[in-house]
Amino acid sequence: MKSAAVVSLAPPPTTVGAAELIISYLEAIGVDYIFGVPGGAIEPLYNAMAVSARRQGLRPIVARHEAGAAFMADGYARETGKIGVCCATSGPGATNLITGVACAYDNGVPMLVITGQPSLPVFGKGALQESACTGVNTVGMFSHCTRYNTLVSHAEQLETKLVQALMRASQAPHGPVHLSIPLDLLKGTVEQRLSPRELHNLMRKPSLVDEDMVHSLFMSLQDAQQVALIIGGDCGEAIESIIHFAEMTNSCFVTTPDAKGLINPHHRLYRGVFGFAGHTSANETLNDNVGLILAIGTSLGEWTSGAWSNSVLNHKLVHIDATDEHLRHSPMARQHVRGRIRTVFERLLDLMHIEQEALGMPWAPAIGGISMKSAVTLREPEKLQSDARPIKPQRLMVELSKRFPPTTRFLADAGNATAWAIHYLESRNNRRLGLVPPAGETQTNQVWSGERRHDHAGWLRVLMDFAPMGWAIGAAVGVARGKPDCPVVCITGDGSYLMNGQEITVAAQEGLAVIFVILNDSALGMVKHGQRLAGAERIAFELPTVNYALMAEAMGIPGHVIEGPEDFDKLDMNAILTRSGPTLLDIRIDGEEVPPMSLRMQTLEGSA
Repeated sequence: MKSAAVVSLAPPPTTVGAAELIISYLEAIGVDYIFGVPGGAIEPLYNAMAVSARRQGLRPIVARHEAGAAFMADGYARETGKIGVCCATSGPGATNLITGVACAYDNGVPMLVITGQPSLPVFGKGALQESACTGVNTVGMFSHCTRYNTLVSHAEQLETKLVQALMRASQAPHGPVHLSIPLDLLKGTVEQRLSPRELHNLMRKPSLVDEDMVHSLFMSLQDAQQVALIIGGDCGEAIESIIHFAEMTNSCFVTTPDAKGLINPHHRLYRGVFGFAGHTSANETLNDNVGLILAIGTSLGEWTSGAWSNSVLNHKLVHIDATDEHLRHSPMARQHVRGRIRTVFERLLDLMHIEQEALGMPWAPAIGGISMKSAVTLREPEKLQSDARPIKPQRLMVELSKRFPPTTRFLADAGNATAWAIHYLESRNNRRLGLVPPAGETQTNQVWSGERRHDHAGWLRVLMDFAPMGWAIGAAVGVARGKPDCPVVCITGDGSYLMNGQEITVAAQEGLAVIFVILNDSALGMVKHGQRLAGAERIAFELPTVNYALMAEAMGIPGHVIEGPEDFDKLDMNAILTRSGPTLLDIRIDGEEVPPMSLRMQTLEGSA
């Protein structure tokens, strides 16, 4: 009788460099770029990136400031659906990242943050830029704005902690994770135990859903006379199913400010933005004898709930979300449905189609649909066609809407830019706007072909909750690096540009077609208008008069000054959209125009 052979269930571990292990795992999950600023404590990671770049793997994108690197990783993650990765050296390199990481944390963006440390043997000896617990404790700082945060103190920990971090970043609730790695460990070797396939399996998104609550919602829908949807910013991968559901039930829908870019603003059932800088038509829709309000994929925070409006937070509300963190904001709701949003709506649609086939007629005839009397209602619509100089911000949004192709990604920065874009900006619809190719250009020209996107990244991105000035400048570079074949437009203010405008040189160095639109009114606009509306002292909002077009040209970047609507006709848009590199538009706006910011003022006055 032969003895049983011992069968190895896994291949023996392979010894590799610690930095090489990190890079190989990031390559395995499809990461193309790491955004950061190099330094001594993180240098081994850059050495590994150099090797990877030579074999056509991932490569570094060098930001001008670490906060810009985090903003770029944020934009890259939003565009590609991959984990955004940023890195920095120890001490001030790490602390400079914190604002961008906190932004990703509060906005649910998956991100891996890697920071360096001096070598372990010099901890506590006053090493340069020491940032362990015996120095300026950056791991302690990151604990407040990450989903997973750890110091790798032994080589044996690296693989396990790296995998745990990647898993945590990729699963709801999404957000940044942080690894702080001492220099001597990063230079050393570790044992690799996982294969790329095993890593993919560990990071696979679960399709968990509360089946009982989905069925309960289905039964509630059968009894409802009218249903309204609030589509939130976390609905990206589920948007097609949600719109199909709205069409089957003839339910009008509104969006939160951060979800406007996920939908077609010309859809017959769309009634505008609800929340900050939103539309009266959205508020009317939610109060138009609605039986059920489905709030989907939204935190229902200040800007996404209409400053905690009673028109939403009431017994009519059904809150659908993947995380308990969001569901805790709506304890008064009649029902909570927890689960992956795409799975929830796929289940609902399956039940509806089964019922429809059984009845031989359109599903749920009890649902009559909300009154069609309310199209999207814009504030001060007469200013959309104003020929005034300096240009009205309302007219500027119209010009941006019609002059860029439907594939354009717009990013609006914190401040007035966000308010103007949320309320007035649209993705282009050639038929509705009556646009035709310019004389001499054919319909096959990439600028005028009218192509539509087939992904769910969204045509407009804005920030909710934590909203740092300058985010859009770096994020636009990350978006463009993730999707280089689509135009990217960054709408920012002169205050934000003075903070973070140097990142435009990254777009130039990378040859990315990012159009930076500067709302130039020589002021911190939201501060100025907020002081006026509140009757406060008018102070500390003034900025110097700057020609940003000349600044761009000094960097080798084309710059144009726009003072009135007719100046747009002088631009060669085809050249701007097809050049390998950024363009800056210095827009001299009418600084006396007050953006739609009443909701923010309401909150500030209520907390005074």
